[in-house]
Amino acid sequence: QLAESEGGLVQTGGSLRLSCEASYSTLRNYQLGWFRQAPGKEREFVAAISNLGASTYYGGSVRGRFHISRDNAINMLYLQMTSLKPEDSAVYRCAARTLREDWVPSDWAGYDYWGQGTQVTVSS
Repeated sequence: QLAESEGGLVQTGGSLRLSCEASYSTLRNYQLGWFRQAPGKEREFVAAISNLGASTYYGGSVRGRFHISRDNAINMLYLQMTSLKPEDSAVYRCAARTLREDWVPSDWAGYDYWGQGTQVTVSS
């Protein structure tokens, strides 16, 4: 299971960190990602990280502003968001994929497990 921390309301230009706690005994066996979806829009890839954290990937709209990280020792995934914009407002969900080949980080269909999601709202 995956459980995101509470999101929140933040002003434009502000920062927010999301957490995702995984109830897996060996988190290093999973590739992890963050996706978001705003009302009336398709699910959007935000960021992903390889099982040991050596490789990270970002969606074009967040690159340079968001940072993904993980701590396998405590089964946690993080998304540090800075310079937030109103268009970042969405429900954010963490996702996990059992470690295997042919991973396409931005492909939401390739993930096996999902959190419930948390709302992030950026006011203008």
